[in-house]
Amino acid sequence: MQADLTSIKPYGDTINDGMLQLSFTLPMECGVAAGEAARKLVEQMGIEEVNLVEMKGMGEGYTFFILYGKLKFSIDASKIKVTQVETKTMTYYQINDFIRKKIRRKITVVGACTGSDAHTVGLDAIMNMKGYAGEYGLERYPEINVYNLGSQVPNEQLIRRAVELDADALLVSQVVTQKEVHIKNLTELVELLEAEGLRERFILIVGGPRITHQLALELGYDAGFGPGTIPPDVASYIVQTMTKAGVTWNGGD
Repeated sequence: MQADLTSIKPYGDTINDGMLQLSFTLPMECGVAAGEAARKLVEQMGIEEVNLVEMKGMGEGYTFFILYGKLKFSIDASKIKVTQVETKTMTYYQINDFIRKKIRRKITVVGACTGSDAHTVGLDAIMNMKGYAGEYGLERYPEINVYNLGSQVPNEQLIRRAVELDADALLVSQVVTQKEVHIKNLTELVELLEAEGLRERFILIVGGPRITHQLALELGYDAGFGPGTIPPDVASYIVQTMTKAGVTWNGGD
């Protein structure tokens, strides 16, 4: 059965049955009252036939719940427009060949997890030689000089190193989301670059599990990459953007 994109609901057993699962914690002691509070809360979300299937105390004054129900609302997915990175992803070999023929010099990429962010898994997946999902990381590319500064790097330090290394692109990884800390870190970097007259000097890219291209643009970045991004996605964007930007190449016209 083909779903009607003008009226999409969650899928459980049959198309558009609206079935979904929710899990959350309430600041209440585990018991009958807490279970009823969770059920009524879910009903107010527009979910019908609510079933509480798991309730577990999470320490004094807190309870964790898992509930199922059917969402009565739908969405017209045919009208959704998503802002995405539009460059075509090339292969490892195509990217290196592209750099040799069109840029005619090695490019330099500097990456870091900034501010209080200590989660380097995503950054390492893109930059480290071993790569991710069967794709080489940027360190393996012979035509790219890569500097992975690691975690909890102050924005000022990232900028300083980028200038010292004459970087072409900055990769910023952000996972920390408590109280929108990632937004604060990302905004601060752009503001510092602008204050020092350096914003146009670098291709500025941000990645992370809660990052979208639209959010990146709103924060002043050139591109944003979310879950599922592989190294060639990022490398392809950098080299194609460099050629579009009309960079003066060493030894070239």
